[in-house]
Parts: sequence; structure tokens; C-alpha cells
Amino acid sequence: MKDKNDFPMKDKNIVYFDNAATTFKPYRVINKINEYYLDYNANSHRGDYDISFKVDDEIDYTRDLVKMFINAKRKDEIIFTKNTTESLNIIAFGFFLNYLNDGDEIILSSSEHASNILPWLILSAKKKIKIVFVDSKDEKLNIEDIKEKITSKTRLISIAEITNVSGDKRDIKTICKLAHKCGILVVVDAAQSAPHIKIDVQDTGVDFIAFSAHKMCGPTGVGVLYGKMELLKKMVPYTFGGGMNENYNEEHLELVEIPYRFESGTPNIADIIGFSEAIKFLNEIGMDTIERKEKYLRKYLIDELEKIPYIKIYNKNNEGSTVIINIDGIMSGDLGLYLNTKGICVRSGKHCAKMGDNKEDTVRISLYFYNTYEEIDILIDALKNKQEIYNFAGI
Repeated sequence: MKDKNDFPMKDKNIVYFDNAATTFKPYRVINKINEYYLDYNANSHRGDYDISFKVDDEIDYTRDLVKMFINAKRKDEIIFTKNTTESLNIIAFGFFLNYLNDGDEIILSSSEHASNILPWLILSAKKKIKIVFVDSKDEKLNIEDIKEKITSKTRLISIAEITNVSGDKRDIKTICKLAHKCGILVVVDAAQSAPHIKIDVQDTGVDFIAFSAHKMCGPTGVGVLYGKMELLKKMVPYTFGGGMNENYNEEHLELVEIPYRFESGTPNIADIIGFSEAIKFLNEIGMDTIERKEKYLRKYLIDELEKIPYIKIYNKNNEGSTVIINIDGIMSGDLGLYLNTKGICVRSGKHCAKMGDNKEDTVRISLYFYNTYEEIDILIDALKNKQEIYNFAGI
């Protein structure tokens, strides 16, 4: 397992538990980005000279690493975007806008991130499409919940593999088998799963998947959109411009091959190249090792939290890396600010998602493999200061 010396941010004397929002970057990722700017700063697909060829090779190398990381059949099934949100929007408006017909139905879970709800709501406003929400019972979504919602009009299930609030982990392989038997396509938001568990798109059979580099030790501004080639061939570009056209005139536009037709304009070159080091870094650790380490950390955190009688834990039985808490009478924002005075970084609010029937704002503690038991102890010690917390909140 890598240690804190791999991460410059681990030297900042803070305890960082906001990994579901973004993760720290190891030196090797930062160095790879700097290497581009220092040694071969050029555009991609633009120059007939060595440093431009180098850029193309590095981006192509990253694409190949992503392909292997998720076990896609082909590297041209990998499209670079700026984040998960953009990937999901491209899927919604580049493919499903034309694929869906009036009267068709889309199944979503009520606990999805806004990025996997809002595009579909906008799409339903453009076309006469019905959105069907599946509610999670006890913060967990079961296959039976989905079966109950499937009708002859269902054409799509779009769902997070692991939710960003409750940490509910869904059985994507079983969902895909169920969906495909009924002729239903499956889109997976993997923003909270790709950093933490092994992804195998051929094993699960998922049709589209989206995730972000910045939540898995990579740079910000890089997202991934995977789609089966037979579906990508039917997808319409979301943006139009340089690099995505073979030739054009007033009457005709001929697009370049996939994936480049979906990557118009100058890409986020430095950060795509930097992402290659993040993938190699995670591969060296091993996704099974990461999942196992986080499981132990989460169990330790929950065991310690349960010793504090006034702490309310909402999702202790789930499998993700998040733990959601509150203290009775204390606003989540006040608790987050109090922890900040102790050098502890957490997230408070609604986290762009709904958690079951819970209407409260909450404090989200989100772990990653580089967190330690000692850091959890610092958090627990801060939460044990009940009177200090209430005084800070003015109560």
C-alpha cells in the first residue's frame, strides 16, 4: 500500500475526509502534467512534428490504459470528456434523444446524484418520456425494486453503481442481465465506484458508463465516457468543431472515426496525459487491495462513531466508502465548520442527491485508501467534545 509520502497534500497537516468530492493527487501525476508543459507542450492532431506526435502518443496511451482498467473490448470505445456530468449529458442528448420515442419510460433511483437525474428530466421535457423513480428501502436498492417498475415501455435504466451519499452498492451485472432480457439499455454512473472497486464492463454487460479522473487520484477536468461500439456508432456528437470532421462544405459534413468525432476542439491535454499515471498508480496498488483497505477503515470508523451516543449514523449497513452522520440539534453546516477548526475536512449539506426519505442536511465522511486509523481517531476525538460543538454552534 502506498503511503503519505506519495501525496504532497498529506503534508499539509489536515485530515481529509472529502474524497467522494475529489481525491489527492500523487506526485507522479503532478510530475507527468509538468512533464508535458516542460518537455513537449504542443497541440494534439495538429502538427507534423515530433513533439505533437508525442502528445498524440501520450493521449492514445492513456486511452489504452483506461480501456484495460475497465476491461473494454476496444480502446476506441473510450471517449474523453471533462467529467462524469458531461459524459452523462452526452449519453442523454447524443444518443437517447434520438433513441427514445414518445411514451417510452426511463427508470432512475431516487437517490441518484443530480448529474444522473437532471439530464433525463430535461430530456423528458423535450420529448414525451416518462421518468419512473425507484425508491431505496433502508438506503439500499434491491433488484426486486427495479423489477416492479419495469413495463413494456421501459427502454432505459440509468443508475449509479455506488451512490455518493448513502454508499449503496448496486449489483450492476444482475441489473444488466434483467434489463437486457427485456430489451432495456443500462447506463451506469461510476463516479463513486471506479475509484474504489474493480470495473469490468464486459463482465457486467453495461451499455454506457461514465466516471471522473479527479475522484481516483487523477487531475480535475478529465472524464471518461465508455459505450459499446454498436451504440457509439448511433450517437450524435454533442459539440461540433475542430478535429471531429473529415471534410465539410455547405451541403455535407463527414465525421472522423470514433472516438475523435466526440472530442472536438483542443482536449484537456496535460490532464489526460496526467491521468495515465493515476491509472498506473491504482493498478500498482490493486483495486481489490483498495476495496479491502477501505472496508476495514469504514468498519473502524463506524465502530468508533457508535460509541458516541449523540451521533446519528444513517448508512452504517452499506458498502461504499461514505459514512453519513448528524448530531441532534446541530446543523450539518455548523458541524462541518466546527470540524474545520480542528483541521478536519468533511462535506455538509444534501450532496446533490436525496438519501431515501431523509430530508435533512447531513455531514458526509468519505474515505479513500490513503486515509489512516490515526486520522479517524482525530475525527472521533473532535466529535467527543460535545459541549465544545454546541458552544461553537451557539447552542
